[in-house]
Amino acid sequence: MRTRILLAVFVVTAAFAKAQTASPKIGYADVDYIFSQMPDAKKIETELQSTQTQLKNQLDAKVKEFQDKLAKYQQGAATMLEAVRANEERELQQMQQNIEKLQTDGQTQLQRKQQQLMEPVYAKVGKAIEDVAKENGFTFILNQQVGGLDVILYGDEKMDVSDLVLKKLGVTPAPAPGK
Repeated sequence: MRTRILLAVFVVTAAFAKAQTASPKIGYADVDYIFSQMPDAKKIETELQSTQTQLKNQLDAKVKEFQDKLAKYQQGAATMLEAVRANEERELQQMQQNIEKLQTDGQTQLQRKQQQLMEPVYAKVGKAIEDVAKENGFTFILNQQVGGLDVILYGDEKMDVSDLVLKKLGVTPAPAPGK
């Protein structure tokens, strides 16, 4: 039993000593910066804006139709028969529900479109980061931000591989704000 414990302590100590001698090379990349420099970014932004405009126009048309019907209802509500008024109210409620559904579906459709357009670009950037890491002997490449939060609290600018990744993607880096 004592031998096993000593052996375990020796293995852990040896692994720790080895880890101390082989220091990892760590770099970081600013994926937002990389993406902003890529020609694909402009195409994706334009396509998303076009889709958003189409969805907004559809929604605006439905809202206008609802507002016109509501105004007409309000003008004649006092003189309508009870059955006609109840029917108009049901129609207005249905129209309002349809508008809400159209709004929700539009947001979902826009998110799906963005994901569909971004997926191949993220895969391309991910592959370029992996290639840059292997070619330059990096053990780890960290993202500068995740969800708007800094992952790197301090980073030597010499360890920023963003421009190397852009070059790997065939994009000549242009100075960006903060770079």
